[in-house]
Amino acid sequence: MKTLIRQGTIVTAQEEFVGDILVEDEKITAIGQNLSAEADQVVDATGLYVLPGGVDQHVHFSFTYKTARVRGFETSNAAVVGGTTTVIEFVNQEPGKGIAESIKHYEQQEVLGTAMADYSFHGIVFEATDAVFEEIPSLPEAGIPTLKLFMAYKGFPYHCDDEAIFRALKASKGTGVTIMVHAENADVIDVLQKECLSRGQTEPYYHAVSRPPFVEVEATQRAINLAILAEAPLYVVHVSAKEAMEAIRDANTKGYPIYGETCPHYLTLDTENLAKPDFEGAKYVCSPALRSEEHREALWQAVNKGWLNAVSSDHCGFDWKEQKHLGFGDFTSIPNGAPGLENRLGVLWTQGVETGKITRSKLVDLFATTPARVNGIDHCKGHIGLGYDADLVLYNPNHHSKISWQTSLQGVDFNTYEGMEQIGRPEKVFLRGKLVVDEGKYIGEKGQGKFISGKPFGLSYQGV
Repeated sequence: MKTLIRQGTIVTAQEEFVGDILVEDEKITAIGQNLSAEADQVVDATGLYVLPGGVDQHVHFSFTYKTARVRGFETSNAAVVGGTTTVIEFVNQEPGKGIAESIKHYEQQEVLGTAMADYSFHGIVFEATDAVFEEIPSLPEAGIPTLKLFMAYKGFPYHCDDEAIFRALKASKGTGVTIMVHAENADVIDVLQKECLSRGQTEPYYHAVSRPPFVEVEATQRAINLAILAEAPLYVVHVSAKEAMEAIRDANTKGYPIYGETCPHYLTLDTENLAKPDFEGAKYVCSPALRSEEHREALWQAVNKGWLNAVSSDHCGFDWKEQKHLGFGDFTSIPNGAPGLENRLGVLWTQGVETGKITRSKLVDLFATTPARVNGIDHCKGHIGLGYDADLVLYNPNHHSKISWQTSLQGVDFNTYEGMEQIGRPEKVFLRGKLVVDEGKYIGEKGQGKFISGKPFGLSYQGV
């Protein structure tokens, strides 16, 4: 099967030009102008931007918060219709099992035959035992070159103390494994939460009051210091605070492999969303908490200059009516997280490209190219180049719509960006050469996604 995509404006992280792309079966086999190759189907992309399929390196299809569990891979078509063709899922270590064993079991039970996007995995430490630290060097053999530890959520099984963080970093040194951290000071949050509740401050807004920027900044600085001491790479996920970003920037400028990402909701929303009446604010409870305009503008500058190198959705699909309401009368019991994988490209294009905050090439870098590199899948994903998987998004910049949960495939009863204007949409999406979105509608098949093995050394240690 050969497909020729003609006269689209091809956008990579390095350049932009009008040209043709020849796809043979699952791979890109030719790129140029006025290609003369014969094809089984010819797609006219005139007036459309041709982008590499997005790589969302931060999604939760299996996360549980107290008694609430998010929507799973049965909603992964939401990623594809939004232009994301590869998702990287965080998988919790099961009690008594290793990281790789837990991931394999999860894949067999809940992903195979269901995933509609290609996928890879990060591990999450639940039991900081000697066996887990001893397993870290072998994770790349299972195609898992990343491992996450939570510094937040005191009292939850996935909370890790400094000893666990440091031991994981030391175990990762020289192995090609990148340690990721959710950086918030769990002890300080616990004290502030109790103080709020003792004053009768139970509404969603106090989620932000009990998680001020300081708790993120302090934990980020601490994690950086531990990584430097261990001489190991570190990736800080979902950065929301200006000073946390600056700590990452400064360490990286000195030559340390310290990196971080942010998310569309930290670039576009603020604490006032948490103050919405009638418990609407619960829809915006995520951790770290939403910030003020000062932090938003600093984050836009950071992604534009490369101080933060990716924008991920941190997708976490809890219902509002049935699940977020578990915290009605006590904000500490509101399931943390918000849906967003379907809207990542549209929000970045509308709020970033159209406003001049980032270029189209920078969008591609943040949305696809660098996330693929960080997670060791840049041998086949995240770029439009010869031999790469034919994951292609034909983006129509002239389409206008409003974001709504009612038209979403995310499977929950609200949308984080409800009512926001969106400029453009993925008109067509190809997954490994197969058309899976046409005229903005999902037409793919359940179970079409396949595992993409991550290679080690997405980040390396060079020192100063």
